[in-house]
Amino acid sequence: MTSTAQEWHLVARPVGIPGAGDFRLVERELPGPGDGEVLVRNTYLSMDPYMRALMGADVEADIPPYELDRPMTGGAVGRVVESRAAGLAPGDLVLSDLGWRTAAVAGAGYFTRLQWAEGVPDSAFLGVLGMPGLSAYVGLTEIAGLREGETVFVSGAAGAVGGVAGQIARLRGAKAVIGSAGSDAKAEYLTSELGFTAAFNYKDGSVREQVSRAAPAGIDVYFDNVGGDHLEAAIDVLNPHGRVALCGAISGYNATESPPGPRNMADVIKKRLTLRGFEVGDHAALRPRFVDEMSSWLVDNRITFRETVEHGIGNAVNAFLGLMSGRNTGKMLVRV
Repeated sequence: MTSTAQEWHLVARPVGIPGAGDFRLVERELPGPGDGEVLVRNTYLSMDPYMRALMGADVEADIPPYELDRPMTGGAVGRVVESRAAGLAPGDLVLSDLGWRTAAVAGAGYFTRLQWAEGVPDSAFLGVLGMPGLSAYVGLTEIAGLREGETVFVSGAAGAVGGVAGQIARLRGAKAVIGSAGSDAKAEYLTSELGFTAAFNYKDGSVREQVSRAAPAGIDVYFDNVGGDHLEAAIDVLNPHGRVALCGAISGYNATESPPGPRNMADVIKKRLTLRGFEVGDHAALRPRFVDEMSSWLVDNRITFRETVEHGIGNAVNAFLGLMSGRNTGKMLVRV
């Protein structure tokens, strides 16, 4: 039995900001599942900044770049429709990397069966309970080694990772949590809904001056999602022996030339700072602990989150471009 699916292909390597012409929506027939395989219909697709890097020809990462004229990959949550694999049955909720498409047929090893959590939407497994949430957890607890009573600065704080990072910092006993965002409305969201101590619109002026006003005694931990001027500002404001968790650098993802590095790297030496980059995939062993803690926080309403949802596979590229331009608050998703 065959099934029809729609999937997005990358047809050209973007130069600078991607355009609609770099992508094509393709419809094709899927074969019925063979032995050990399942047919899954996706319900939510994840849009993430790292995907921009995979659209380039040369990717210095563990994940190879997207192939041209082939379906792109990304996080997806879906339901098993047909199964010829032990351990997966029709109706099971599963997580996979087979996003950017409405459906997929693949071996059972491509899918992780998810335990439905009461009161938590399926989409949360792509956000607060998924890779973004784990990134926030790993960055603060393992990479930066956050300690009670410290002051934390989170850039890109209204996004899927940053919003969770700030809330974890608060729950782990930070004295103050400061966030940057790209609009006044997003800054207000950080303080009124997520419990940040202070937040600012980075477009309003010097990032360094705004962080200094929010943290006159300096910061101890910086969770970096932006890079560029934010990283330079954080180095200026960090206290001696401060730590930086380098999670992302979205400010340079669309750059056609390598952006200049921070001009104050000598301060890293003078202050004995620690700057450490990380890939969340290297910390999969922490996932059970993370899920237990995060599930408890969600059930107790100690962590909250927002999602920006576009509807229909045809809007997936628009959703991705919106993510890269900051149109989202919280996790950017496509509801298939």
